[in-house]
Amino acid sequence: MKIKKSLRLKPKKMQKQELYIVKIGGNVIDNLEKLEAFLKDFSELQKPKILVHGGGKLATKLAEKLEIPQEFFEGRRITNQETRDVAVMVYAGLINKNIVATLQKNKLNAIGFSGADANVIPAHKRPVKTVDFGWVGDVETEKINAEFITKVIAENVCPVFCAITHDGKGNLLNTNADTIASSLAVALSSYFDINLVYCFEKNGVLENIEDVNSVISKIIPDTYAQLKENNIVNEGMIPKIDNAFAAIEKGVKSVFIVKETFLKKLINENDRTSGTEITK
Repeated sequence: MKIKKSLRLKPKKMQKQELYIVKIGGNVIDNLEKLEAFLKDFSELQKPKILVHGGGKLATKLAEKLEIPQEFFEGRRITNQETRDVAVMVYAGLINKNIVATLQKNKLNAIGFSGADANVIPAHKRPVKTVDFGWVGDVETEKINAEFITKVIAENVCPVFCAITHDGKGNLLNTNADTIASSLAVALSSYFDINLVYCFEKNGVLENIEDVNSVISKIIPDTYAQLKENNIVNEGMIPKIDNAFAAIEKGVKSVFIVKETFLKKLINENDRTSGTEITK
């Protein structure tokens, strides 16, 4: 009698839950009316989500009132101790808590974090090369406390991250908010299907900066190289797109660059008629 060999079935791959990580730009932060409208839209998104914000111009204005001199090198802020302290007060304090309070008003349960809270985003002070940028942090993506963040999301609470990290030695660090968003996206990609969305004041990446409707709908590595070669992508957009491609290479599902007023259509209706998608 022949004994039938048992069939070995391959285990089904578990489908990961979708998560949107949304970064909001400083131009919206600086405009209370736009910020209120954006946060209302954000609170009505029908998918699990995280919000990341920078600080806009408020920290610079407060530093000027306190007569703290502001230094820049090639457009990047040099963060001395006094400037760092102002950034912490504004980013982790006033802006973060106002955003959380507004989301609560819109019936979205949210909680604000700096990188030091629950050790969510460790970083190290940027090494001195040609310029000492002071108390500026470079995120240590592999050390992000992704498990804790996942537990917060599982409780139907929306995390709201400001642009402050810490070095584990008692020092707080000023960190680029775009980098925080992409680092969170990479760290959480083991737990979720991540869509990273950069919201700002333009309709997307523009082929002609003078024409608001000249949106490039999709950018892949080959076309990106051509866009840079032809000087179509401006200098301010290059780090954002570089971050986007780096995130995709490390497991992030997709990256979108859209106007903040289009966010709800993009996520709730899967509308791709506006904005720019960065993909492989």
